[in-house]
Amino acid sequence: MADQSHKQQVEIAQAVKKHRKGRKRGWRSSLTRKILLINSLVLLIPVVGLMHLEQYRLSLIASELDALSIQGRAFSLSLGSTAVVASKVGDEKLVPELTRSLMRGMLNDIGVRARIFATSGEMLADSLYLAGVGGPVEIGELPPPGGMSLDDRIIEYYEKIITWLPGRDDWPLYRESQRQSAEDYKEVLIAMKGEPAGMVRADTSGRLVLSMAVPIQRYRQVLGTLMLSKDAQVVTEAVQARRRDILAVCGIALGVTVLLSLYLAGTIGRPLRRLADAADFVRYGKGRQYEIPDFTRRRDEIGDLSGALRAMTEALWARMDAIEGFAADVAHEIKNPLTSLRSAVETVARVSDPDQQKRLMAIILDDVQRLDRLISDISDASRLDAELSRANMEDVDVRKLLETLVEIQRVGLDGKEGPSFELRQDETADLCVPGLEGRLGQVLRNLMSNAQTFSPPDGKITLIARRDENEVVITVEDEGPGIIPGKLEAIFDRFYTERPEGEKFGTHSGLGLSISKQIIEAHNGTITAENREGAGGKIRGARFIITLPVG
Repeated sequence: MADQSHKQQVEIAQAVKKHRKGRKRGWRSSLTRKILLINSLVLLIPVVGLMHLEQYRLSLIASELDALSIQGRAFSLSLGSTAVVASKVGDEKLVPELTRSLMRGMLNDIGVRARIFATSGEMLADSLYLAGVGGPVEIGELPPPGGMSLDDRIIEYYEKIITWLPGRDDWPLYRESQRQSAEDYKEVLIAMKGEPAGMVRADTSGRLVLSMAVPIQRYRQVLGTLMLSKDAQVVTEAVQARRRDILAVCGIALGVTVLLSLYLAGTIGRPLRRLADAADFVRYGKGRQYEIPDFTRRRDEIGDLSGALRAMTEALWARMDAIEGFAADVAHEIKNPLTSLRSAVETVARVSDPDQQKRLMAIILDDVQRLDRLISDISDASRLDAELSRANMEDVDVRKLLETLVEIQRVGLDGKEGPSFELRQDETADLCVPGLEGRLGQVLRNLMSNAQTFSPPDGKITLIARRDENEVVITVEDEGPGIIPGKLEAIFDRFYTERPEGEKFGTHSGLGLSISKQIIEAHNGTITAENREGAGGKIRGARFIITLPVG
């Protein structure tokens, strides 16, 4: 027995393992990847926007141009007062030697290139050539020892990417001709008219060049133009420093996001996997030793799912128990008439007396009719659940339904002995309920038939319909002997056959009230039974109460 149980456990485990092969866990889980992707995108999209820093860069450029403008104004004032000479005819002009001397003293080690243009457009001086003989010296930055760092490489790749993005400033190209003149620079031409002007250009390597041109004046007379220029390395370094800071914060935030995403995926994925595994064990298991995990204390959707799965499993076991009990009850109820039928058939073969044969044939006929009635009721009860689950509920007017049923009963009793029917309804209330008219009529016909069976011939059966807030209450009362104390709930059990004295055995299957209860509960209603009591607690009959919701 133990070996068989162990073998069964192994088979269940193999079946569950085979079914779980398609489920991915950890990083391979689709849910984990989706959570990571969504959270990372939510973080990275604004970070990429922040790293653009275009407004910050433009404000730095404006600050650098303002600084160049202040320097240019100070230098132009010095030039206008000390580097000007008057001609014989009284005209004033800049002296190239004096301008170069002043440039040598004032622009030493400030990182700014100065060029002076005469009003004729000719360039008089260029600080790039003041360092010594031999022409300009090209200066280039060497890469730092040990190569570029990781954040520098990220910044470099980012710079390459954002050059492809639309909306980026398209700076004019900076180039120098061999013989420079004022016509080469737009800002110089503007300054020749007495107004300072600045420009931003980009050289062939993409580096920005800032320039500011200011007029050199003496007594408001423009004698020339001073153009100061410098590269925007300070701006580039400041922007890159901000980007490094953003990258550092982004890296920390991304790490926290990944950890939180994994935690979130775990808090969602692990219980879901446990629920799925438990459902597989319940599906493939042969017993009830497996239980759905209880996560209802989480008070979230997974807790709701856990509670729903547990309730569904319990309902499944209850349905299986009901099917098992129904099958046992059916077998027991069918066995009794079959036993009687077999006994009568065996006896009739040995009896030669015609009268005895006639009585035995009557018994056989009664048992066959009883079996036919029993099988019909069992068939109706077995397909009831499926029919109720497929049918569409419609509005049923309880008032019209009761009037029709009572009229049918009265017509059937016309001129015959039997109890009378009385119908009392609330004429002003809305007595419509959602349901299946045929099945509700079946319940009422069954209750009326039972009341008619138990009531005396001169008795009265009363049907009452009324509205009680959001429910319609239907009451069926008779004047019979009532219900045996302690059996008020048992009468709704299957095959309960407590019948009045003198009634022929086997006339009823005992499924009527059980089917009625099943129909009413499928309509989300209730059906109960009680005894009608008079003075001194004497039972005056039975009362069945049906409550149906109106919506």
